[in-house]
Amino acid sequence: MNYSAVAPPRSTAEIAKRPKWTQIEGSPLPLGVTWIEREQAFNFAVHSEHAESVTLLFHSATDLVNPLLTYRFDFLRNKSGRIWHCRMHIDEIAEARYYAYSVSGPTGPHLYSFDPQKVLLDPYAKCIFFPPAFDRVAAAREGSNAGKAPLGVLAAHRATFDWAGDHRPHHEFDAIIYELHVRGFTRHTNSGVDRRRAGTYAGLVDKIPYLKELGVTVVELMPIFQRDPQECDYWGYMPLNFFAPHAQYASSCDEDEQHLEFRNMVKALHQADIGVILDVVYNHTVEGDCRGPIYSYKGIDGPSYYMGSSDPVNPYANFSGTGNTLNFGESHVRKMVMDSLRCWREEMHIDGFRFDLASVFSRNADGSLNWGEAPLFNEIAADPELGRLRLIAEPWDTGAYQLGRGFPGLTWLQWNGRFRDDVRRFVRGDAAMVPDLMRRIYGSDDLFPDTRAEAYHAYQSVNYITSHDGFTLYDLVSYNQKHNWKNGHNNLDGMDENYSWNCGHEGDEGAPPDSLALRRRQVKNCCCLLMLSNGVPMFRAGDEFMNTQFGNNNPYNQDNEIGWLDWSQLQTNQDIFRFFKGMIAFRKSHPGVGRSRFWREDVSWYGVGRTVDLSPDSRSVAFCLHGASHGDDDIYTMINGYWGELEFQIQEGAPQEWLRIVDTSLASPDDFSEDGEPLEQLEYKVAPRSVVVFTRGLSGVR
Repeated sequence: MNYSAVAPPRSTAEIAKRPKWTQIEGSPLPLGVTWIEREQAFNFAVHSEHAESVTLLFHSATDLVNPLLTYRFDFLRNKSGRIWHCRMHIDEIAEARYYAYSVSGPTGPHLYSFDPQKVLLDPYAKCIFFPPAFDRVAAAREGSNAGKAPLGVLAAHRATFDWAGDHRPHHEFDAIIYELHVRGFTRHTNSGVDRRRAGTYAGLVDKIPYLKELGVTVVELMPIFQRDPQECDYWGYMPLNFFAPHAQYASSCDEDEQHLEFRNMVKALHQADIGVILDVVYNHTVEGDCRGPIYSYKGIDGPSYYMGSSDPVNPYANFSGTGNTLNFGESHVRKMVMDSLRCWREEMHIDGFRFDLASVFSRNADGSLNWGEAPLFNEIAADPELGRLRLIAEPWDTGAYQLGRGFPGLTWLQWNGRFRDDVRRFVRGDAAMVPDLMRRIYGSDDLFPDTRAEAYHAYQSVNYITSHDGFTLYDLVSYNQKHNWKNGHNNLDGMDENYSWNCGHEGDEGAPPDSLALRRRQVKNCCCLLMLSNGVPMFRAGDEFMNTQFGNNNPYNQDNEIGWLDWSQLQTNQDIFRFFKGMIAFRKSHPGVGRSRFWREDVSWYGVGRTVDLSPDSRSVAFCLHGASHGDDDIYTMINGYWGELEFQIQEGAPQEWLRIVDTSLASPDDFSEDGEPLEQLEYKVAPRSVVVFTRGLSGVR
C-alpha cells in the first residue's frame, strides 16, 4: 500500500464549512416554520402519515393565486418517519411573504380528503393571512381554491417582544374568575372605549381600571384562536388553528399586529395583578364533517388528525357536536396540543387554560372512553411548566359526563355544573334542595372527595351560576323559557332546562315593579351564594350590572347588541355593581372562605333554630364558618329561599359580638355595609328570598 497516496485529513475548519444534514434536508422538529437566525433560513416541517407527495408553496404579496416558488419534497431527502421537512435560505424564497402546502394522497371512502388542487394552511402557522378574495365555499367544493385560501405568514416567525418586567400573578384564596369575550366586552358604542379600539385586545386594556375597581383577579378569555372570519362563529368555538391569535381582534390590520397587541394586553393585565386564562378548543376544528371546508388538517391527512366513525354516511366521529373530533389516540395530535399550550405559555405568557369539552381528551382512537390513564393528561402533568398552570376542564362532551372523580385529570380544576344547577334550583324555590345546597357551599366533597386514596382539594371546584353558555344572571331571573329565535334555528338551539324563574313575569316589557324588585334581590342572592362557597368562584362579564341577552341563552352567532355588553346598564344598575364589588372584596378579605381544604370542623350548620331542616319542604339553612384556623373572622350566614319571612336565631355568641354585613332584601346602600351594622338581639327576621351575613371578630367582641 502506498501511504503517500492517501489524502491528508481535512482540517477542522474545512469540516466546519461542510453543510450539515439538516441544512441540506431540513429538520423534522420542531414542526411548523422555524426561523434560524444563524443560518438566515426557515425550516419547514409538517406531519402527514398517508401523503404520497407534499409541495411547499410560496406567495408574494402581489400575486396570491400563482406561487412565486414551489418546492416539491423528495421523500428520500425530505422525509423522516411521518414528517416532511425542508430548509430554505432567505435568498431562495426571494420576495415570498406567505406560504402553504399542496398534498397528494390516496382517495377513497372514509376520511381521505387529499386534493392536490387545495391550498392548505400549516397547522402550526402562528400568523394567518386571509386574501381579499378569501372564500369559505371554495374550500368546501371540489377544485382549486388558489387565491381564496388562508395562508401562513413568514414574518411572524421572526417577531420578538420585550417581556422585561413582566410578572405572572398566581391567586389562591383570592382568585375571582371573570369570563369575558374580547370583542363583546368593549364593542358596544357605549363601552367608553375609542371606536378604533373597541372590540379589540387594546380595548380590553382600556378597561383594566374597571376590572381593578370590580376586584376580579383572573380573566378567562373566551376563545381567541384564529377562526374562519366567514364562519358564523361569534363565540369562537370553531377554531381554524391552535397557534395564532384571532387577527380580527386586533385594532390594526397590519400583519402580525395581533401578536404585539395580544402580548401588550397580557403584560398590562399582569401589571394590574390580573391573571389570564384562555378558553381553548382542542376537541374539534372549523373543518366540520365530510361536507365542511378543507382548509388544513383534512387535506394534509384527515385519517390521522380526526376520529372516524363506523357510519359510512357520516365518517367523522362527532363527540363535539360540531361535525368532527380530533383523534387524541394519535401521538402527533397530542403533540400538536402540547406544542400549542407551550407556545401560549412561553411566547404569550398565559397563566392557565380552560379546556372546552375536555372529556374528548380521554377518548381512544375508536371513540371509547379511557377511564384509566388517558395519555394527554399524563403528558401535560409530566411537563415541568404546563403542569404548574391553572388547568380547568369542562369535564364532559356530547357523550360523556365526567364531573368530579370521573375526570382523568386528577389535579385539574373543573367547571362544577352541579353547583350551577343546584344553586339555580334552590334560588328558584324548588323543593328538597337544602341538602344539595349545603354540599355545594361546603365545596362539593361528594364530587371531589379528600379521602386518603383520592385526596382532592376544595379549590378544584370552579363554582359558577352563569357562564357564556346559557342565560345571563339577569335573564336567569327574568325568563322561564329561552328566546333564541334570532339565532336562526326556530328556537331549537340552546338548553331547554335552565332552572330559571322569571319572578312572575316573562321578560322586561310590562314587568310590574314587584317582579323587577325581586329580580334585583335574586341577583344579589346568587352573588352571595357564589362568593360565600368554598371553591373558586367564576361569573360572566356583565352580570355585575345585570346585562341582558333578552332571553337568548345561546347567542353564539350574535355579533351584535345581543352578544355585546351594554355598558349603559352599569349606570342604571350602580346598586348591583356596588353589591358585587362589595361581595368580591368581602371574599378576598376572608381567606377562611376559599380554602385549599374542606371546612370540616370549622363549620357548624343550623336552621332557623338549632338544627337544619332537611325535609323536602324546607327552603332555609344557616351556617357559621369559624375563621380562627385561618386568622380570619367568623361568618354567620342565614339563607331564606322561602317566599315568606322567617325568623332565624343566631346560635353562637352574644348579640354585641356580631355585625350585619349583608341583607339582600334591603335597598342600596343598606344591603351591603363595609363597616357592619350592630346586632341588637340574636333573633333576626330574614325577608322572603333573602340572604343575610354577619361577622364576628377573632376576639369575639367588636
